[in-house]
Amino acid sequence: MVSQVVYTFDSDVDVRPETPISDYIALLKPKVMSLVVFTAVAGMWVAPGAFDMHPLLLVIATLCIAIGAGAAGAINMWYDRDIDAVMKRTQGRPLPAGTMPADEALGFGVVLSLGSVLMMGVAVNWVAAGLLAFANAFYVFVYTMWLKRSTPQNIVIGGAAGAFPPMIGWAAVTGDVSVYSTLLFMMIFLWTPPHFWALSLFANEDYKRAKIPMMTVTAGAKSTKLQMFVYTLILLPVTMAPYFLGFEGWLYGLVSAVLSGFFVVTAWQVMRHDDLKYARAMFGYSVFYLFALFLAVMLL
Repeated sequence: MVSQVVYTFDSDVDVRPETPISDYIALLKPKVMSLVVFTAVAGMWVAPGAFDMHPLLLVIATLCIAIGAGAAGAINMWYDRDIDAVMKRTQGRPLPAGTMPADEALGFGVVLSLGSVLMMGVAVNWVAAGLLAFANAFYVFVYTMWLKRSTPQNIVIGGAAGAFPPMIGWAAVTGDVSVYSTLLFMMIFLWTPPHFWALSLFANEDYKRAKIPMMTVTAGAKSTKLQMFVYTLILLPVTMAPYFLGFEGWLYGLVSAVLSGFFVVTAWQVMRHDDLKYARAMFGYSVFYLFALFLAVMLL
């Protein structure tokens, strides 16, 4: 009798299933985070005084940037859970898949975002913390909640949020913003539109279904391809600017010219052909390109 009563009582309790750790990791967008961390480390690496800074502080700064970026991604997934549910490439995310409650994702993102900014300020410096807070706020409020669903320039303006990591990394070491860190920011800022528009070319039906006004949806493929090509042309001299301004040596100048020149070629191929394999190839190369470019910044 006692065991039956206990069983009846327990069966009436609404127990929320435990969210798998893998879902929390997915919320942080680890693939995006890897690029954020790498470019942030590059910003620290080239900053004056980086090798005089205590290694523990460098690790803390890197973790704060990584966690801050992941937190912004988590809040983005919370806000975009409705459109993620109708896009094939995002339907497997924790919220549209129903494996995590929305309020849990929001709380996770907010706590990590605030924690990363406070830790950066207390342990490193408040200039870097302020830039991290601004980048997160810009990504959440300006890009996610405003631009993404309202204008085809969403990724152009909103892409600024993803361009901050090397500037934050530089500020973590120096406590300031410089011409060089601004150039690193501009490299990512100008890289972002052709990178994401290449994706939108072969994921266009997804964006249409979700009613997201990507450039490919509102202006069409031809106009988008032309703009991609123009952005790669503008990006080329910007990536070479560190050499011309004396921040990097001739070997960096040569490597950046080759890498950026090939990026222009991929955009030209996309513009000339309707076959989406060229857009996929450009998208794949764009990821390699940014990693390789910032590796050159660090080593050459």
